[in-house]
Amino acid sequence: MIEFTKMEGLGNDYIYVDCTKKEEQEIENISKLAQKMSDRHFGIGSDGLILICRSDIADFKMRMFNQDGSEGQMCGNGIRCVGKFVYDKGLTNKKNITIETLAGIKTLEMQVEDNKVTSITVNMGRPIFNEEFVPCIPDTKVENGFNDEMISHVKLNVLDRSFDFTCLTTGNPHAVTVVNDINSIDVKKYGPLIECDRHFPLKANVEFIEIVDDSTIEMRVWERGSGETLACGTGASASVVACIINRVNKQE
Repeated sequence: MIEFTKMEGLGNDYIYVDCTKKEEQEIENISKLAQKMSDRHFGIGSDGLILICRSDIADFKMRMFNQDGSEGQMCGNGIRCVGKFVYDKGLTNKKNITIETLAGIKTLEMQVEDNKVTSITVNMGRPIFNEEFVPCIPDTKVENGFNDEMISHVKLNVLDRSFDFTCLTTGNPHAVTVVNDINSIDVKKYGPLIECDRHFPLKANVEFIEIVDDSTIEMRVWERGSGETLACGTGASASVVACIINRVNKQE
């Protein structure tokens, strides 16, 4: 029997299993388990499975598995839920903690009221544009006015539409494109084709964003290995960065 907790961050829902009192290797075939537990018809239903583990280099370690059983490097909403879990369950009394991920060690700052976490801020780290680390195979590279890095762009004709993607990693590989009307985009139609395109050797999370005003964007996301989800922390971060480096403004 496996005890679990279901949690969500902005609707990005995961199944959490506490492995801090046992070896994570004791859970057999984690990938297959993630697929079965995440099934919304025959399982518990979620965007994936997250293991909360012991770490030799941080306070805790997070392992995140998508709906399809693939292991992801990082999950922004998932890591916030991990922070709330370990504090509220009494696994730590620290309000600032570190969590080991496949995308490096992330630092969390927790706000607490009445011994319960009410909000969490995550240092997502520096965005990376280098094509080898995203990774991506760019069609063009554009000079970035904020630093000396070149920004990789992938231009795709997908079915009946053309897209220009800014490529970067904020823990996971992301392809971000600006559209005029986000509600007109059939994410389930285009998302899986873009995710698996040859330009993205490890596949990609795909963000379609609309500029609402100078301080607001609206995002829809197709997550690698999970499909369309209600939110994506690394995707939201990547979308903001893409807007800034491309100097994107609301078009009147």
